[in-house]
Amino acid sequence: MATQPLEVQPDDGKVLTTAIARIGELWGFTNAKLGAVLGLSEATVSRLRSGKTALDPASKSFEAGQFLLRLFRSLDALLGSDDMAARAWLATPNVDLEARPADLIESFAGLITVCDYVDAHRARV
Repeated sequence: MATQPLEVQPDDGKVLTTAIARIGELWGFTNAKLGAVLGLSEATVSRLRSGKTALDPASKSFEAGQFLLRLFRSLDALLGSDDMAARAWLATPNVDLEARPADLIESFAGLITVCDYVDAHRARV
């Protein structure tokens, strides 16, 4: 029996938007920083954070948001739900990645690279 792909539900954009806003708050991301990660303007991020708009499930920003949530969950598991440790890890230059993870996640390719890196380390635990 073939597995069916999950269909996007109407509230998925709102749910992910709420999660992304919370992640941004926990990690101390400004609207500009969160916008850079999601590929959105500061003004749009401000509207997302205030609940006036939500990520469109058909957009690239939604996909970036899903990867940011994946990164958050992976770091949360790896660091024992210590948000300050996650913030410090993101801000510290990483020898393996040859950059600060916080800088890398501003591009889609960098976000995926950092997610894969954290997941690979998490698999060892």
